[in-house]
Amino acid sequence: MSDSPRPRTVLVTGSAKRLGREVALALAAAGWQVAVHYRGSAAEAAQTVVDCKRVAAAGAGVQAFEADLQDEAQARALLPRVIQHLGDVDAIVNNASMFEHDTAKSFGYDSLVAHIRSNAGAPILLAQALHQHVVSRGDAAPARDAVVVNMLDQKLWNQNPDFLSYTLSKAALEAANTMLAIALAPQVRVVGVAPGLTITSHLLSPEKFKQLHQLSPLGRSSTPQDVVSAVKFALDNRSITGTTLLVDGGQHLMKFDRDFSLM
Repeated sequence: MSDSPRPRTVLVTGSAKRLGREVALALAAAGWQVAVHYRGSAAEAAQTVVDCKRVAAAGAGVQAFEADLQDEAQARALLPRVIQHLGDVDAIVNNASMFEHDTAKSFGYDSLVAHIRSNAGAPILLAQALHQHVVSRGDAAPARDAVVVNMLDQKLWNQNPDFLSYTLSKAALEAANTMLAIALAPQVRVVGVAPGLTITSHLLSPEKFKQLHQLSPLGRSSTPQDVVSAVKFALDNRSITGTTLLVDGGQHLMKFDRDFSLM
């Protein structure tokens, strides 16, 4: 029988594409087993699994899991499914996020509820499930701890009137960081990571993205590698809980009248 420790296992939500994919790849390369969550991007999730396996240690598990996190039943069922296929889970990176535009003029209940369910409700349910999992297994390996990393946004510290429901949902999740860190200790740590402008979108041309990315006290906002580094730090540093790491080149220190995508 081998005495080598089992690899740590992480669930990364919304990891088929963009920043979540970068987090999944980096953690696979760092020796983690990775559960790649997606909602509708099956082909991209399959490619992320292939790429994670390419950089992962021999024998490390990597698997894709589909779930609509706005559906409470599917959100509750996700972690048990991961545990069934990959074994004990040590961490969750709550990266999946709904991001649809509204303002004070266009605001309505439906938009707020949808954002809250996806961006705050699901991360809280998954943190709850991880805590229950750790308690049920008796935490037989005291050298390990369980961690929830909640992906936030520098705009919480630098607010503008755009994306009202999205911002409110992320503000709720940031408040939950503190509440969950207290409620789930000592079994589970809870840490926020708040990037600045990191990856471009269809709303920005390459030239406009480059210009906006330079708008910070450090002359550059966050890169995917910067954010991944912060996530890894949050997962590995056992003294951090109930706080948020802002990884944005200082963009939260500057006043922006509009969201980046609308500037």
